[in-house]
Amino acid sequence: MRKILLVLFLLYGFAVQAQPKLKGSLESFVANNRVYPQYSLQNCIQGTVTISFKLNKTGEVYYSKISKGVGTDLDDEALRLIRMSSGKWIMPAGHDTTVSIIAPIRFSIASEDCGNRSREQIAQAIQAYRSNEGLTNAVLNFYKNKEQGKPFTKDEAVKIKALKATLGYDNEYFNQRIAAGMKKLKQKDKQGACEDFMFVKHMGSDLADEALAKYCN
Repeated sequence: MRKILLVLFLLYGFAVQAQPKLKGSLESFVANNRVYPQYSLQNCIQGTVTISFKLNKTGEVYYSKISKGVGTDLDDEALRLIRMSSGKWIMPAGHDTTVSIIAPIRFSIASEDCGNRSREQIAQAIQAYRSNEGLTNAVLNFYKNKEQGKPFTKDEAVKIKALKATLGYDNEYFNQRIAAGMKKLKQKDKQGACEDFMFVKHMGSDLADEALAKYCN
């Protein structure tokens, strides 16, 4: 079994000043709430994702972005975790809400399988993910347009079906994506969960319809 380790550090521009703190510590929050993304887990992709975010006076995250990413679904998970921390920050008096907080989040996997993966194989997996993003969006757009009643040809439908198979978007993957969404629901991350369910729906599958109807209306 793979043991997933995650280390998070916070860097601030002015170390001498009192800084916002997350109740219970950000490290614990991330460790308790992270869902290691399926693609990166399967392909032993590790690395550091740097998130830049800003907090208002009540400790809510009102701005966040990926400053430097790995280039896979690790980026989205790091951003999701920071978004989830909104409202849980203890703000010091006089904190400048326009100042960005930088949070480098390091994902790592301790596994014999991953120990056997070469750097070249991992680099190829990262490149494949980046290359496939455009193809994934093509599939998503096809089914979104179909749902809206826009016309398409039989040839287009056949090509999209073949593309889905090439990308590995099958029922096994969809069930894994739904399971990840259910974990996020338990974390009270309804937005993240519904994004997973909608992804499945917009891939032309009805497997997430029940979850969408129950949790996302």
